[in-house]
Amino acid sequence: MAELVELPSRLAILPFRNKVLLPGAIIRIRCTSRSSVTLVEQELWRREERGLIGILPVKDATEATSVSPMLFPGTDLSEGSSKVQVGKSDPHKLDGKNQQEISRWHNRGVAARALHLSRGVEKPSGRVTYMVVLEGLCRFNVQELSTRGNYCTARIAPVDMTNAEMEQVEQDPDFIALSRQFRATAVELISIFEQKQKTGARTKFLLDTIPLHKLADIFVASFETSFEEQLSMLDSVDVKDRLSKATELIDRHLQSIRVAEKITQKVEGQLSKTQKEFFLRQQMRAIKEELGDDDDEDDVAALERKMQSAGMPPDIWKHAQRELRRLKKMQPQQPGYNSSCVYLELLADMPWQKASEENELDLRSARERLECDHYGLAKVKQRIIEYLAVRKLKPAARGPVLCFVGPPGVGKTSLASSIAAALGRKFVRISLGGVKDEADIRGHRRTYVGSMPGRLIDGLKRVAVCNPVMLLDEIDKTGSDIRGDPASALLEVLDPEQNKAFNDHYLNVPFDLSKVIFVATANRMQPIPPPLLDRMEVIELPGYTPEEKLKIAMQHLIPRVLDQHGLSAEFLQIPEGTVKLVIERYTREAGVRNLERNLAALARAAAVRVAEQEHSGPLSKDVHPLDAPLLEGRLADGDEVEMEVIPMGVGDHEISNAYRVCSPFIVDEAMLEKVLGPPRYDDRETAERVATPGVSVGLVWTAFGGEVQFVEAMVMVGKGDLHLTGQLGDVIKESAQIALTWVRARAVELKLASAEGINLLEGRDVHIHFPAGAVPKDGPSAGVTLVTSLVSLFSQRRVRADTAMTGEMTLRGLVLPVGGIKDKVLAAHRYGIKRVILPERNFKDLVEVPATVLASMEILLAKRIEDVLEQAFEGGCPWRQHSKL
Repeated sequence: MAELVELPSRLAILPFRNKVLLPGAIIRIRCTSRSSVTLVEQELWRREERGLIGILPVKDATEATSVSPMLFPGTDLSEGSSKVQVGKSDPHKLDGKNQQEISRWHNRGVAARALHLSRGVEKPSGRVTYMVVLEGLCRFNVQELSTRGNYCTARIAPVDMTNAEMEQVEQDPDFIALSRQFRATAVELISIFEQKQKTGARTKFLLDTIPLHKLADIFVASFETSFEEQLSMLDSVDVKDRLSKATELIDRHLQSIRVAEKITQKVEGQLSKTQKEFFLRQQMRAIKEELGDDDDEDDVAALERKMQSAGMPPDIWKHAQRELRRLKKMQPQQPGYNSSCVYLELLADMPWQKASEENELDLRSARERLECDHYGLAKVKQRIIEYLAVRKLKPAARGPVLCFVGPPGVGKTSLASSIAAALGRKFVRISLGGVKDEADIRGHRRTYVGSMPGRLIDGLKRVAVCNPVMLLDEIDKTGSDIRGDPASALLEVLDPEQNKAFNDHYLNVPFDLSKVIFVATANRMQPIPPPLLDRMEVIELPGYTPEEKLKIAMQHLIPRVLDQHGLSAEFLQIPEGTVKLVIERYTREAGVRNLERNLAALARAAAVRVAEQEHSGPLSKDVHPLDAPLLEGRLADGDEVEMEVIPMGVGDHEISNAYRVCSPFIVDEAMLEKVLGPPRYDDRETAERVATPGVSVGLVWTAFGGEVQFVEAMVMVGKGDLHLTGQLGDVIKESAQIALTWVRARAVELKLASAEGINLLEGRDVHIHFPAGAVPKDGPSAGVTLVTSLVSLFSQRRVRADTAMTGEMTLRGLVLPVGGIKDKVLAAHRYGIKRVILPERNFKDLVEVPATVLASMEILLAKRIEDVLEQAFEGGCPWRQHSKL
């Protein structure tokens, strides 16, 4: 606290603008200007014993700085300190100040000592700043001002009373009366602080230990007062005058506190009145219900009426009534009110008993619809007809869950839609691709913020029937992480014995899913967990043959593309020959999506031609020949284009009904390259790539259907190592090692080595590469292809360019069966390969291959690897007769 100290004759002066430091107050300032930094360095920082400085208020406030400190009494800095920001407009700058400016400073100040000093450097300017905590000690008068460097110093004289003078004043009756009045007012203020805060005990301690005339300064410094009032308190050297002003200020602060308490009590009374009105409204609602007066129905009443008409089962209705009673007791402002309303609305919207009225099943019309919507897929259509036949004979039968597995673009989703149309039921699609959270299936618990029901319950709410056809799309692309396993949650959904009481975490009541017909789609079976796969009947949809693609394009794709682009056959004609070229040169896929995209590109080119006819000539009632510069590059010389004048009432019709073109846009081979660009695929690719020894053609299966895979082998000088590249998996690496071992063991029989004991890899390495290195590859079906490539490499004989092969081999040379035969054969057919070598035990799988494809290809069966070599090379395998196998 402020104590009697001996002041030096001169003090360095730090001016404060619009702020007064009183004795006993503690303030924290930040010095950034050159003058204040120099003062702190020379007078406080560099001295071993922290010195004193003088604080002078500045009367002129024209250039007020951002000084807004809150002063707190006492020496404990943790209770709060004041910040004085001294920036570029710092009042401490004394450079260039004339005598007129200095005369505006107050002539009375307070000596202060530094309780804490900290130094900092601003980046990137490198400017030095100080943070100083100052405590006011005693008052002084300024007798003379002078400058020292770039800051001011002053010759001062103390003005506070000595101890002897103070003892004499304390005997004065007026001082005693003022002290009692000040203490009583201060005690009343402290009692209010004790009720609201926990700082009253410390303030009472100060009241008992510090002299009252010093405590008056501390109380005034603690309140937010004006600059003039602070100056008046600073100028009050007489202790009686000081106590009188402090008492007046405390009393004024007490009055403001009483007014604030009165306002608070009034607000609390209004809140109590609001609660009272709420209870009265509840009573009025009950009275209206007794009287049958339902004119003023609210949302809760409408929700209750909606729930009554939802047809809930008895146990669920009891649960809903309990939730509704809880909602009625809540106020709309309560946090859980909206979530309860949303939950009850979901219960009311669920189709507990509402079902679609099924049409009487007519298998003939269902078969016709399937034939109309899909071309080919005879086996799949027959299985769907069988499924519908069972539903007709026994509507309540729990049929299997159909899972269509096949490459993209083969019609899996549209088949599910056709089933819904044949049954006369609503169709809802649930996409499971990328779902990793179990809550997407079972829903979130209502305790979470932003909780919502699962996708199944949400889909049933959207279709508003309890027996739709629900498509679980991309079921093979679900994942699992720390949030759960959605595939495991689907076990309950697809199990007929469990889904009759499916429990969604958000719905929190059982819902019957046994009436829902589930249909799933997937690109691959491998990612589907075996327990989930066991609950479904898998129906494989292989890729289409080029002939089937041609029929699909002519019957389905072209009409749909024309309709989507506002065209008709009068504007665009794509002959079958052109479609064949698109299939052969621009698409090599199992489905027809890329084919449809290319046809859409042709339609857009024709749409541009039709749309620009409006600007190709004048409109009149007669038909005039037009010369369109846009069409000169696309039509033969001498052709004419005629335009019909649009009547005034044709604005609501399509442009295809408004324009008539004599010469339609017929797509030919030249136009294909203009619109689609150069061909992406070439039938000569296989022949060119196998033109050198060491290259063989294999067949692999992917999620997008069958594909042709080239295998390249190269020998070089080395140490007998085997190098494998092409992003290969462990299984295919083992197949390569088996193939190399078999070839080395049979080197003499195959005439690859002249005598026993000669190492094929002596002084050289073998490098095997699977092209398209960015695509991961794995599986055992490349075994025979690897052997053929190595034999071709060591014998320097080329493999037949029209032959592709697939099959797994053993270390003893047996050829084992593999999967995906139909897709692989179709892939070879798309690439123009005429001969395919298959394992003998895969002969039964050829039944699934279309007869047209088998008729155009030669299928060769192999039981051992020697059979593969016999058929893979031109002229057979002449060294077979030397083999001892």
